[in-house]
Amino acid sequence: MSIYIRRYLFRFILFVPIVWLLIILIILQSNEISTNKPNNIQSKDHNLNHRVGRDADEIDAFGGDALIRLRNRFVPLDNKSINVESSTEAVRVIHEKPEQLAPPQLDNAKQNLNAPGEMGKAFEVNKEKLTPDERRKYDQGFEKNAFNGYISDLISIHRSLPDVRDPGCRKIQYKAPPITASIVMCFHNEAWSVLLRSIHSIIDRTPPALLKEIILVDDFSDMEHLKQPLDDYVKALGNVKVVRQSKREGLIRSRLAGAATVNGDVIVFLDSHIEATEGWLEPLLDPISQNRSTVVTPVIDVIDDTTFKYNYGAVTSLSVGGFDWNLQFNWHGVPERERKRRKHELEPVRTPTMAGGLFAISKLYFEEIGTYDAGMDIWGGENLEMSFRIWMCGGILVTAPCSHVGHIFRKRSPYKWLPGVNVVKKNAVRVAEVWLDEYKKYYYERFNYDLGEYGDVASRKLLRQKLQCKSFKWYLSEIYPEQFIPGEAVASGEIRNLAAAFCVDGSTDHKNYHKPVIGYPCHSQGGNQFFMLSKSGEIRRDDGCLDFSGGIHDANKDDKVIVYPCHGMKGNQHWLYNENNQLHHVVSNLCLTLSEDHKHLRMSACDNNNQRHKWSWKRKPLVETTKI
Repeated sequence: MSIYIRRYLFRFILFVPIVWLLIILIILQSNEISTNKPNNIQSKDHNLNHRVGRDADEIDAFGGDALIRLRNRFVPLDNKSINVESSTEAVRVIHEKPEQLAPPQLDNAKQNLNAPGEMGKAFEVNKEKLTPDERRKYDQGFEKNAFNGYISDLISIHRSLPDVRDPGCRKIQYKAPPITASIVMCFHNEAWSVLLRSIHSIIDRTPPALLKEIILVDDFSDMEHLKQPLDDYVKALGNVKVVRQSKREGLIRSRLAGAATVNGDVIVFLDSHIEATEGWLEPLLDPISQNRSTVVTPVIDVIDDTTFKYNYGAVTSLSVGGFDWNLQFNWHGVPERERKRRKHELEPVRTPTMAGGLFAISKLYFEEIGTYDAGMDIWGGENLEMSFRIWMCGGILVTAPCSHVGHIFRKRSPYKWLPGVNVVKKNAVRVAEVWLDEYKKYYYERFNYDLGEYGDVASRKLLRQKLQCKSFKWYLSEIYPEQFIPGEAVASGEIRNLAAAFCVDGSTDHKNYHKPVIGYPCHSQGGNQFFMLSKSGEIRRDDGCLDFSGGIHDANKDDKVIVYPCHGMKGNQHWLYNENNQLHHVVSNLCLTLSEDHKHLRMSACDNNNQRHKWSWKRKPLVETTKI
């Protein structure tokens, strides 16, 4: 036995140093790997080994304090969406601070395309199968952001997107422009994962030689993840910096603060809830490199606010910007005159106005034409003001069909507004006072010329004189001849019933198309009770017309009058305001009637003895209907 003991003891003595040597080598190798990682954030709160959609059971997130458990693989149900649900148990997502997930270090070539949201697919969670805690986080995601922040946190901030460009765009060889771009992105209390996805989509899909810098302007956010954690995070990105406002300034003055620090030749203004696609920047810079007074917008695709599906259309469905006489931006199809002017469908298309959230402009030209109107508050109206100024002062405003940027369009604003101040109206009045000339009355009559306090616009009027800008009449004639001119209306104002003090009332924006107009107590404030009768017999406000399809003689149709997009072809939208003060619908030969309870509008056989069939509407003298 003693011989065997001595043998094992001898082997043990030899084996121990070997084991220690191996341990030392492993430690040294581990340290070498760690120190060779460039610019990695080493703090506990930002170290994340995160591969969304892999076969792992556990994924550490946010310093080990939280855990994402994937109990099923994410599998695509079809080519449109990915649904987190199995026959046994819904995926459980457990984390205390979902908006502060650090980014995945994904190799795009090896990225799992079945992971949530990949290739721009919709990602859906069965809300009913979430735990109470998960359900609370899901609801909070919407409450804080007005989009599905919960779903966003489950999608990679480096997620893949399809190449949404027209095949012809992919063949265009852009000459390397001798200009660089500085991205200015303002935010206020933006969701962590959405903000990082915006940043990384730019970095991941922009040639480094073209990208001078990304400037993030924090408009006095109070969410913790947008303070020191954001500063620490962007240090690792190199050419990204944060500019912070000391008080809430709003989009306009925050963009001015960001523009003041720009080092690139072109400023590209972007919102903080976007995703840039492949080849997005080159088509924006190319027209500017040829003519620096050209301002270029991308095609703005829609990222669904609930599923984060990336929606896009063909180049043939391209839209241009317009406006209504409430000074609100709206979309229109490319007019026939512009289709004929362009040599091919991939050429930049001229647009009367821009949405304003995403556009590229030469830094020098931006300064020459007066940047933004710093007298405007928060946001609203600045896009129309700049659109009018560009065109009227010698510039060109175009949309590049080969540049696509996705944008989360929210159904409501999650931000707090200044109490007691209608900032949208204030900004719009400033636009009207400086740029609309005699046409401003068409906006003012919407609220009976109650302009309110809008500040001093003297400096902006001097700017217009200095730049020798053209008239608004020129703009309507040469840039936007499709616009309906209220001065051509034969009647305007409230449509008041003679039997009771009730008026025709209804919203005519696109969200309310197909909805009926109603009877409502007259308030003499314009708004939803302001209508115009065009020379062609349309009862309209902006692009919405009163439409009746003839339901009184057809049991399968309604007898209500609805709001429908104006089509200019008369038909169901053809009305006569006759000498008996009746609103006579030509096709059906019926008259607009106020119901007995005064709440509804119906169509019925015209009765000259019934006051509910008669309406008071301000007719315009013939001389005014032809005056422009």
